[in-house]
Amino acid sequence: MQYPGDSEFGFELLTCRWAERAWPPDGDRESAVLVARQLGTKRRRWDTVIVECDPAGLAARREFGDRELDSDLLHVVRNAPADWAWYRDALPHPGYPWRYVRQAVHRAASRDLIEKRRRNNRIELRRRRSYPDWVRRIVAVENKPDLDASAARALGDQLDHDVTTALADEVWVATAATGDTVSPALLEDLPVEVGILSLDFESWTEEVEWYPTTVTPEEEDGTDREETRLILAERAYGRGWRSFHDTMRPDCRHFELRRDGPALVPWCAAKERRQTAAECAGSCGDWEPEPPNWRTRGWPIEGGPGKGVERLLADRREWLRDRETARE
Repeated sequence: MQYPGDSEFGFELLTCRWAERAWPPDGDRESAVLVARQLGTKRRRWDTVIVECDPAGLAARREFGDRELDSDLLHVVRNAPADWAWYRDALPHPGYPWRYVRQAVHRAASRDLIEKRRRNNRIELRRRRSYPDWVRRIVAVENKPDLDASAARALGDQLDHDVTTALADEVWVATAATGDTVSPALLEDLPVEVGILSLDFESWTEEVEWYPTTVTPEEEDGTDREETRLILAERAYGRGWRSFHDTMRPDCRHFELRRDGPALVPWCAAKERRQTAAECAGSCGDWEPEPPNWRTRGWPIEGGPGKGVERLLADRREWLRDRETARE
């Protein structure tokens, strides 16, 4: 099968859509599921991230809005007191200057995450609601449509790092189904804890070639690990995987969305094919801005079809959040 753009980018988008519809493989869905792409830490970035959530907890998280909470906002929101208190008395020392905490308090109040007031020339705060325990598990997926021996060797060190740090509860490699079984020689190049998943986007089916094991950290660094996991989950919540338009040019007159099975993926009318994220940039030789009259003929004044693409993808993300929140 030819994937969008004939690239890992295109395979990645389809993998995200598959996970949204069919996670977990070979099992019933017991958790709400959020899917995101290209998330990680300074040392490691994953292609696809699946966050399994408590449905009631996810509903409570939605009370804090649709945007992600960064680490500074989480510090304020999670520790805000039930009763009014000076922010320096109420919040644990963050390990960095208090002026940054004060800025975060102002940002949190501007988003109605907390209440804030000034009394006796001091900034006081109190919580509006308790921040929920909404994350059950985090699953990391490395997408490699052409998984051969050399690709497995190249992935080995990265996957060893994933297993050792155990930021994710499970680690998988997703590859394109070929109809053949994965060779034992290839398995030898991957950590035994890592699962292998074959995806067929002609039939939108999957086959587990090797089941993963739940990974645990080698060292007891529970607090730092849980904080990092929560930051990752917040990023997944706020960005999802349909934010690919942020690194592309939907304002180009040639940018379209087309269906690939149940997925909506980018299409370049100038190239007459599915483009990669790297190709879809202002430096592209085919790039042309939307004609001004596109923004006045039935489109809102603030944008043309490109803005319509962004709204469509954002609405789809919200619809899926609603669906997962309502899951029993």
